[in-house]
Order: sequence, then structure tokens, then C-alpha cells
Amino acid sequence: MMKLSSVPVRKSARAGLLLLAPLLLSCASPPEGVLSPVAQTSPDATEVSIMVATTRAPSENPGLLYSGERGDAIDFNELVISIPPEANRKVGEVQWPKKLPANPAREFATLSAKPFTTVDGVEAWYQRNKSPTGRLLIFVHGFNTRYESAVYRFAQIAHDSNTDATPVMFTWPSRGSVFDYGYDKESTNYSRSALEALLASAAESPEIKDITILAHSMGTWLTMESLRQMAIRNDGVPSKISNVILASPDLDVDVFRQQLADMGRKRPKFTVFVSKDDRALTLSRRISGNVDRLGQIDISNQVYRDEFERGGITILDLSALQVGDRLNHSKFAESPEVVKLLGQRLIDGQAVTDQDLGLGAELGATAMSVSNTVGSAAGMAISAPIAILDPKARDTFDAQSRRFGKGLGDSILGVTTGLSAGSIGARRQCGRTGETCQ
Repeated sequence: MMKLSSVPVRKSARAGLLLLAPLLLSCASPPEGVLSPVAQTSPDATEVSIMVATTRAPSENPGLLYSGERGDAIDFNELVISIPPEANRKVGEVQWPKKLPANPAREFATLSAKPFTTVDGVEAWYQRNKSPTGRLLIFVHGFNTRYESAVYRFAQIAHDSNTDATPVMFTWPSRGSVFDYGYDKESTNYSRSALEALLASAAESPEIKDITILAHSMGTWLTMESLRQMAIRNDGVPSKISNVILASPDLDVDVFRQQLADMGRKRPKFTVFVSKDDRALTLSRRISGNVDRLGQIDISNQVYRDEFERGGITILDLSALQVGDRLNHSKFAESPEVVKLLGQRLIDGQAVTDQDLGLGAELGATAMSVSNTVGSAAGMAISAPIAILDPKARDTFDAQSRRFGKGLGDSILGVTTGLSAGSIGARRQCGRTGETCQ
């Protein structure tokens, strides 16, 4: 392995990598080869079948299936994963095997791994697993993710969200090492045409009625680039791709603006999960020129609030949530509250409002920093686990503020007045080419 001292990065970035590495490496690693099928499962376990499309190179180890290197074609496989009974697990967690073979009563286990060598095989799998609503969920994982980690994480999301959407995962060549950030980033670029082809094929299928994309971390860059490429080729993104969820997006906010502008008006609805305490994105920002990462923005910043409101983009701030991830980079999958939102609302293409999150969720987005708030509404705002910035919820927010105006005082009413009047900041442009946000 290349020594860290030979990697051409700035000293600050190198120091950040050294600080971050122990957090990742100190966790016990699962045994290698978890994708080797077990002989049988537990009678109370749940089986989840997912289709996996990948641009990775195959591995000679049948327990790994694919490596972190780049393949020369798109491969398709069916993975059937056994999820332990509810009594033996926590929602949001992947119960990795401690040793092999896995114990299906308490651990995730692989029941089968079958390659598809023909289009007929893919079609047959879809017919067995298609949603009665015609919905398709496509998951794109993030940085530092091995093939088996992506498979088990998506199986957990599909199971815990309880969505009826047909589960499909696109996995790109990641070496699964914190020290291979540059390689992983280039691998997303290598894979963007392949993801575009998968999306186009799904959109063209008459049986598929609606497509939601759920992308995490660096996978959001791949997703945005594939959609941008598709929009440029076809004068917009196909209408079936109606909903895109960006979780902890490792995206330069300036680049994100330009990607949206390049897509034009014919683009999906975007929902973004952010968290100010995301330590992985703190490092990414240092490596990437100290420009804000989309997944770490502060939604109390008026410039961002105005800009995303004009763009029709919903922001869910998970900063107040506490999960087991010490990097705070996987809250979207590990938090039971968020997984529930994914399955019951977002994957189905439904809007999430402050009504879904509880009274005070939108207040929590703006009132947290107000030091002199008093009364029951302030308490509810502070206790809201998820804050929402929803362009369609302003009327509800104004009504709530008036309802509790006397208890909250003029400070919060001043915030809502500023929101309604758009009095703070001039109209911001997308990128540096003069386009305004659509």
C-alpha cells in the first residue's frame, strides 16, 4: 500500500485523514467472505431480495463477489439477505456476523447470490419482486464502501423502511479505504454513464411507474452527474424519475447549483438530508478547497434558506439526532425516525412537512438560536429531532408563529417576517454564469 507521506495532499488534509482513520479502523471488522451463502436461515428471520448492478471488477473470492477495482461492463446479480428477527435487533443497525458461518437468528446472513447473464434473468427477477404500485427504489452508496457493506446496508434500509418499492442497488468501484478518496471520486466519474444507462432503461420500462433514487455521500456526486448528463442528452430528466433523496451529500454547494441549472426545469424533486456535525464532510471540505459541502450546510443561514426555497428543494436537518455512527455520516440509515420517514413518505414521493415531524419542527429550524424563547412552543422546537426547511410549509410556519407569538416574543416573529418578506440578502444566483435558481 502507498505510504501516506507519498500522497500529494495538503498537510491539513493529511492531518485530517490521520485523525479520521482511527475512528474507522478502531471498529471491529467483520469476517471476510460474508456473501458466501449459509445452509439455512432462522424461521423467524426476514428475507430481502435485491438486484445489484455494478461497475466493479469481479473478485476471485466467492465470499466477496466483487472487488474495489473497476470492471469493463455492468454486471447484474440477485442477492437474498436474511435479516434477524425483530426481537434480536435494533432498527437502523446492520448486525454483522462475528464469525462465519453467520447465525441468522442474530446476524445478517446471505442466503443466495446469483448472477444474471441475460436480460431475461433481470426481467424474471423483476416480475417476482415488482411493487404493486410500480415503484422502483435505486440506492447509490457512498465513499469507502466495500461491495458486501453496500449490499448489507441496502438490505437493512429496504427492510427497516418497510417500503413496497422494488429494491435495486447501483454499486460503483470503491476500495473501501479512507485513504483512497481520490480513487473513489474518479470511480464515480468512471461509472456515471453506466448509472445513466440503468436509469434510462428503468424509465423506459412500461411496468415501472415511478423511480426514487436514494444516494449517500460521494454517491450523490455520481447521481447528480448521471442525471445532469441525462438531462443534457434528452432536454430534461424523464418524468418517471420523480424523486431524488441526497443523504449526507459530499457535494460542493457551488457545483450543486450548477448541476441543477444544467438539468433545467425538467428535473426531479430533491430532498436533502444535512447535519452540521458530520465529521466526514468536515474532512471532505478541507480536502476540497474549504467550500461548504451540501450535506453540512446550516439551514438557519438565510442565504441558503432563500435559495433552496426558490429551488423547491426540501432540506431535512438531522443535526439534533444522535446515532451510533461516530462520524455522524450515516444518520439517514441508522436513525429509526429517518428510516421511518424514508419508507412511509419519501420513497413513495410524498412531501414531508412539519406536521409529519411534529409541531415545532419548522420552528426548530429557525428558533434554535434565539436565546430568549419561552413557553411550550419553544420547548417543542428545541426538542424536535428533525428540523425541516420545506418551501411549501411557509404558510403553516407563519400560522404557528402567530399562534404562539406572545409566548415566543418579537424575536421569532422577526424571523418569520424576514422569511415572508425575503428581506435578508439579495437574490442569489446559481453558479457564476448568471442563471437564477429554477
